[in-house]
Amino acid sequence: MPVRWVLVRDPDGKRDPQAFFSTDITLEPADIIALYVRRWQIEVTFAETRAHLGVETQRQWTDKAIARTTPALLGLYTLISLWACDLLTNKSTPYSAAWYRKTSPTFSDAIGAVRLQIWVGDINPHSPPHRETHYIPTTRLVRMAQALCFAT
Repeated sequence: MPVRWVLVRDPDGKRDPQAFFSTDITLEPADIIALYVRRWQIEVTFAETRAHLGVETQRQWTDKAIARTTPALLGLYTLISLWACDLLTNKSTPYSAAWYRKTSPTFSDAIGAVRLQIWVGDINPHSPPHRETHYIPTTRLVRMAQALCFAT
């Protein structure tokens, strides 16, 4: 099968040359490089889903079960990411331990923010009816929910 190779060299010689290739020999060299760059974003997405959603640690034994689970996990990853974009702003402080400070939110922060949104809004509506009302101070409730949301 014919292959088109593109060799990229650093003019300053600080980086090793890299070769990129494609089986589509009609592509221009710049297009081959652009496709590689786009592929890198997909690889990062797969790495995040493996790290946070356990895509590679599925316990199903059939191909059909795996074929259903992986798209569902990627869909869940997408929903969490989109919801977290609405919840987290540029000024949001990432949740971090006292010994480790983060400068920007991670996917774990996104999961925690979505959990917090769901759980805080869902606690009181499910309390038993006709009972004496005991109010938990909001600050304590948020601290408790954060401890659960960001537990590892």
